[in-house]
Amino acid sequence: MKNMLITGGAGFIGANFTRYILQNDPQAQIVNLDLLTYAGSLENLRDLPDESRYTFVNGDICDRELIGRLINDHAINIIVHFAAETHVDRSIFGPSTFVQTNVIGAFTLLDAARKAWLEDKVVPVEQARFHHISTDEVFGSLQPEDPPFSETTPYAPRSPYAASKASSDHLALAYHHTYGLPVTITNCSNNYGPYQFPEKLIPLMIANALERKPLPVYGDGQQIRDWLHVEDHCEAIYRVLQNGRLGETYLVGGDNQTRNLDLVQTLCAIMDEVRPGAPHTDLIRFVPDRPGHDRRYAIDASKIHAELGWAPRHNLRDGLRQTVQWYLDHPQWIEAIRDQGGYQDWIERNYAQRTEERS
Repeated sequence: MKNMLITGGAGFIGANFTRYILQNDPQAQIVNLDLLTYAGSLENLRDLPDESRYTFVNGDICDRELIGRLINDHAINIIVHFAAETHVDRSIFGPSTFVQTNVIGAFTLLDAARKAWLEDKVVPVEQARFHHISTDEVFGSLQPEDPPFSETTPYAPRSPYAASKASSDHLALAYHHTYGLPVTITNCSNNYGPYQFPEKLIPLMIANALERKPLPVYGDGQQIRDWLHVEDHCEAIYRVLQNGRLGETYLVGGDNQTRNLDLVQTLCAIMDEVRPGAPHTDLIRFVPDRPGHDRRYAIDASKIHAELGWAPRHNLRDGLRQTVQWYLDHPQWIEAIRDQGGYQDWIERNYAQRTEERS
């Protein structure tokens, strides 16, 4: 039996992973721990498959007593740690929250797992696994001629968000090497797909395009990202949980590098097809860039492909089309998310300083 604690399971990737496990692993029992901050919502968890195997707990990953109790009471032998502050722009405005959640929260979980599995023997340690979800942003920024990030790329974080995730990566590996905690890590590229909080690039563009609002593009729009469909990411995590080597890091990418401006133009072309009228590219507005904006990310996912047989199933065009259609089919989800957690206040705060339009 797999008794799984998913942290941040009401967020974008965590909610998709919860659905993936309930659909694909009939033995798994899930405890979902989420503080339900602005990016986590129970709207993401409506109509789950087989809810008899699912328990939701509203709580903080920094609450050591709560974490210990959940591991003991539910005989947790797998922890999948998604819970994190993830938006670079928010980390620029308020870095302390990112340190608290991403560093102290990861430490609290790791140390609670160490005590439960290695000292108290709540479950046999050979059946236990702590899987930590991280990001390609810990590696910094690539120049156009640089090779993609790999598992041996030195860390060089350039934002408070990236630095906080790099810290948690180091803690996770330190707990493996020092205590023998059964740890694995995945560093992923930019995710997209259903249930993504609409302050992120793709859902923001879709939501604004639906209402014929401006589509803000930072700087010159030439920043390059690799885009990973969230369903492909969930499958990759599951492969690592099943067969990944302890103490190892696996990079997970979508093999879909594109410039931000090209991505927005592709979304506009899809919107032109499904909502004909004036070209949606007319809505694009170039706004001042954010500080320290990394120019390019790219991932070499050959290790997870060679060792675990994983490869992304979605190409970018089809994945974007499916994502646009999901948002078209779920207008009530967009409205519910926008009405909670100060979403509109954040949008106004972030973009008020970006009113200068570039020609």
